[in-house]
Amino acid sequence: MASVTKTPSGTWKAIIRKRGWPTTIKTFRTKRDAQDWARRTEDDMVRGAYIDRAPSERTTLKSALTRYLAEVSPTKSAGTPRRETVRAKPLFEKLGDYAIVAITPDLVARYRDEQLAAGKSNNTVRLELALLSHLFTVAIQEWRLGLVYNPVAAVRKPAAGPGRNRRLLKDEERVLLTACDEASNPMLGWMVRLAICTGMRAGEIQSLRRDQVNLTRRVVRLNKTKNGSARTVPLVMQAVEVLREALAHPVRPLDTDLVFWGEPGRDGHRRSYEYNPAWRRARKRAGIADLRFHDLRHEAVSRLVEAGLGDQEVAAISDHKSMQMLKRYTHLRAEDLVERLDQLLGR
Repeated sequence: MASVTKTPSGTWKAIIRKRGWPTTIKTFRTKRDAQDWARRTEDDMVRGAYIDRAPSERTTLKSALTRYLAEVSPTKSAGTPRRETVRAKPLFEKLGDYAIVAITPDLVARYRDEQLAAGKSNNTVRLELALLSHLFTVAIQEWRLGLVYNPVAAVRKPAAGPGRNRRLLKDEERVLLTACDEASNPMLGWMVRLAICTGMRAGEIQSLRRDQVNLTRRVVRLNKTKNGSARTVPLVMQAVEVLREALAHPVRPLDTDLVFWGEPGRDGHRRSYEYNPAWRRARKRAGIADLRFHDLRHEAVSRLVEAGLGDQEVAAISDHKSMQMLKRYTHLRAEDLVERLDQLLGR
């Protein structure tokens, strides 16, 4: 049964007490609004369709996104929390003050258009919208904040841009590795070589632990990957030598099993080696401005194809779930195929 009473401040408070439902209270400026809300809410309760929207009205996108980065992002693969923190910044700035219930498809569409107009790439905006969309999915399914739909799902996403076609040019690998070896910490050079030899993602290399490495069998077992499935990565001899040198490093701390370890944080917990600052400096020393660490994965996958491995074999090593995605990540140089064509055609 609902009751409507006037408060000392002059507003009207509607209180609904119904068996089987928690007590529900909401305040309005007019008595009529309070009565109308109480009547609609009681009808929804009778039909079993009532959703308490109060939490979504009290929760701003800023607070929901902060919770997401603290609770959900850390459960993802290594490197993802840092990337999602970067992707969340424009969402904080543009939409952070809105209550999440006030985030509508037209508001998301306007955000998309403004970001694209500001010069951001299609893929960057797609990733920002993907983060926002998953936030709403978690808020609906797990946090029970009283949302009835995901507004991002109703918005057209920017078209996927063309895949990067960046391969290491002639002599670039030698120059790059020399620059990496000039770094004060040898782990940068080890990580770069391992990426080129194996095609592993940067986060997979960063999170690698000693018990995942089997130098006798020449494999690395990745228990948690970006795609959520485990896989075993074969090691060529150069990769074996890199890992053997890394594992035998004389200053290896005793408080971590990480192959590539960093310094302890303020909380005393030792995390993975953060390669990015040293990578940028090495790239500058080498005079290579447009190379990303992830391009080394592209290079490795392309070399596997050039070596004659089939699509299924390459996908098993690289963890690509579809041949279409593998095709985007594989870029063959025509000049590298000339000799193989001569051998096949006998000319």
